Formats: sequence, C-alpha cells, structure tokens
Amino acid sequence: MRKSFTCVICPNGCRLEVEIDGERIVSVAGNLCPRGEKYAKEEVRDPKRTIASSVLVDGGEMEIVSVRLDKAVSKSLIFPIMEVIKGLRVKAPVRIGDVIVHDILSSGADLIATRNVEERQ
Repeated sequence: MRKSFTCVICPNGCRLEVEIDGERIVSVAGNLCPRGEKYAKEEVRDPKRTIASSVLVDGGEMEIVSVRLDKAVSKSLIFPIMEVIKGLRVKAPVRIGDVIVHDILSSGADLIATRNVEERQ
C-alpha cells in the first residue's frame, strides 16, 4: 500500500510517498531532508497533533483565556482532551505560561495559558 501526504516540518512542504507492507514501512520518498523521513514514519505509525483552544475564566477582565498544549500528542487523544478542556474553569489572574493542566490525560503534554488575563476590578 502507498500513502501520500505533505510534510509540514519545514517550509519545503515536500510531497511524501510512503510504501507500506502490512505494519512495515518499506520506503519513504520525496523528502528533501532527513526530518521528512522521520515525520513520514511517525505520521504512518502514530500521527501526532497539537491543540489550541480556550478555557473559561472566573473573575477575569476577559471571560476566556487562550490555551495550547506544550507538545504534540497522539491524534487519538485529540477529542478526549478537548472534552476535558470544555469542562475547565480557571480563576483570574492567569499568566502566559501558567500550567492549566499538568500531563493532561497522561499524554505527557501540559495545557498552558497563552495570554494574560487580569482580575476584573
């Protein structure tokens, strides 16, 4: 079987072709750098993604704070993690880099704030 996709690791945007025989990756072609081959293998075996979202803020000058994962997680965890995020509330003040949830769903990733939200006066 052959899978094709575009590498997103660097600005080259290489069109990758991965030949797969059952569970085994036979070959990777189309990558202009070694990072493309690594990305292709990961994308076939265990694709990873990151999440950016928002969390409700109690007592803040804004009602929500933007958040993101500090590293990519297995694609299969995206929807379960989003369910956790939907139920979160934090208390103002919130600072950029504050860890909202450490090791969310045992994924190895922390959910962190990406903006400051001051207390409402």
